[in-house]
Amino acid sequence: MTDILMPKATAVWLVDNTSLSFEQIADFCGLHPLEVRGIADGDVARDIRGADPIVNGQLTREELDKAQNDENYRMKAVVSRHAELLKPAKSGPKYTPVSRRQDRPDAIMWFVRNHPEVTDAQIAKLLGTTKATIESVRNRTHWNSANIKPVDPVTLGLTGQLQLDEVVRKAADKKAKDDAKNGVLQPIEAEAEPEAAVEEAEEDYAKGAEPTAESVFGSRD
Repeated sequence: MTDILMPKATAVWLVDNTSLSFEQIADFCGLHPLEVRGIADGDVARDIRGADPIVNGQLTREELDKAQNDENYRMKAVVSRHAELLKPAKSGPKYTPVSRRQDRPDAIMWFVRNHPEVTDAQIAKLLGTTKATIESVRNRTHWNSANIKPVDPVTLGLTGQLQLDEVVRKAADKKAKDDAKNGVLQPIEAEAEPEAAVEEAEEDYAKGAEPTAESVFGSRD
């Protein structure tokens, strides 16, 4: 199915002027059938004026007639050159102003010190740098290593807080999955010790011995 212009306005017109089913309209307009039902009930898009897809050159009369005569038929939109022009352009490589490029090693060092779980590829994409630069900062072989200090990339203006949080979250989730897959478990001995001490004190009490603070909580020495 080809993306059409003004899908909700088109759906409004089709609901008001045709005998198409909600599923047929939803498929043509890229909407959910329940949303089309809401348009028919007046709960959705009540302030939107209907747009005739035939007049707009997005649908032929033949296609509409076929669909109205067969509820299982799905209409095919006419390819519109206007729709191609409205498609968002793909974003190019991240550009960092020259005045900020000298700050990137500081941001890289911040990741190395504070978030080693973030991969070089993620850092390179976020900061607009290269893996070679990241490696040189990590290994202290960068030409300016003596002056590099860890600084939050948000503070440096190299990225936004939301973008940084998203990268860190994804890296942490992947590390947690990898640890679980490899059977890495957190130590629990520290949590079990107090329970063992209490059980031992209860056994002593059952034998007639009076429990003491030292028997329950252990010696401070």
